[in-house]
Amino acid sequence: MLTLTLPGMTCGGCAAAIRQALAPLPGIAAVEIDLKDKRVQVAGEAKPEAVRAAIIEAGFEIAA
Repeated sequence: MLTLTLPGMTCGGCAAAIRQALAPLPGIAAVEIDLKDKRVQVAGEAKPEAVRAAIIEAGFEIAA
């Protein structure tokens, strides 16, 4: 499972945008979003670099 922290993720609209950005990627089994902790967890066989690229392309910064 890949866990990423997105400091700019603040609302349900952000969560929806992230789900929409990740939906077309092959190999994603599940996406869990925790707005309180600003974390996204992605389960499945998707390539981590593809997941990161999709999130960044959607306009979100990923914390180091």
